[in-house]
Amino acid sequence: MTYAVHHRTATVNGLEVFYREAGDPEAPTVLLLHGFPTSSHMFRGLIPELADRYHVIAPDHIGFGQSAMPGLSDFPYTFDALTEVTAGLLQKLGVDRFAMYVQDYGAPIGWRLALQTPEHITAIITQNGNAYEDGFVKAFWDGAFAYAKAPGPDTEGPMRGALTPEITRWQYVNGVADPTLVSPDNWVHDQALLDRPGNDEIQLKLFRDYPTNVDLYPQVHQYFRDSQVPLLAVWGAGDEIFGPDGARAFGRDLPDAEIHLVDSGHFALESHLETISGHIKDFLARVVA
Repeated sequence: MTYAVHHRTATVNGLEVFYREAGDPEAPTVLLLHGFPTSSHMFRGLIPELADRYHVIAPDHIGFGQSAMPGLSDFPYTFDALTEVTAGLLQKLGVDRFAMYVQDYGAPIGWRLALQTPEHITAIITQNGNAYEDGFVKAFWDGAFAYAKAPGPDTEGPMRGALTPEITRWQYVNGVADPTLVSPDNWVHDQALLDRPGNDEIQLKLFRDYPTNVDLYPQVHQYFRDSQVPLLAVWGAGDEIFGPDGARAFGRDLPDAEIHLVDSGHFALESHLETISGHIKDFLARVVA
């Protein structure tokens, strides 16, 4: 059976949250959490691959994609706040057990969900979704952490540079063995959303909040050790944002973690959808009832 992908909205804490949904609601749920600067659009190919066996939900974070984009005075734009909305959506949909796929910004949101309600998490798939300082590529992150530590004219420039078309495109093609496999529609779509009036300030606010994610890492590692949650890391080995050492590091706290490096970059689904979806389906079939 082929399952249609439904495009829905729900009101959570007074905010409209857009999400894609597919599959049998009675099947095990897989939550897909996107990164920066994209949206659930990044999962347009993966959702149909999983929907024949699983109930798939892929929300857009507040300030991203088709979800609400309130101004800074109306929403705090912290990773705690993004997590609160995601948790509220799951509660509204009646989802209290799920596997999750995390990528980039989706990872710190997913880690918070796991720390708050570890009994809800059945399995984790991380695709360049970091949880260890090993994963930070210094050349990329030095500027981001300098800005977070001391926001101001001297440090803000490089972070505004991260919102430009050149860097949005770079995130998609850098480290990809065959860039012709990556559709330019991706960065054109993402850039149009970044260029909305006021979105730059939203992204800068989240950049300033990013160190709170690193502060959580010891708790996340303890969660891994205590829970031994089944985890699959499928990682673009050429990613110059979260390098492959970030994938290997999961094995320290989760000795049974399954780790696969693919010849791609940050958004590895764009060039390796078939490979990654194959790993995911094999993994979930073994660990999720």
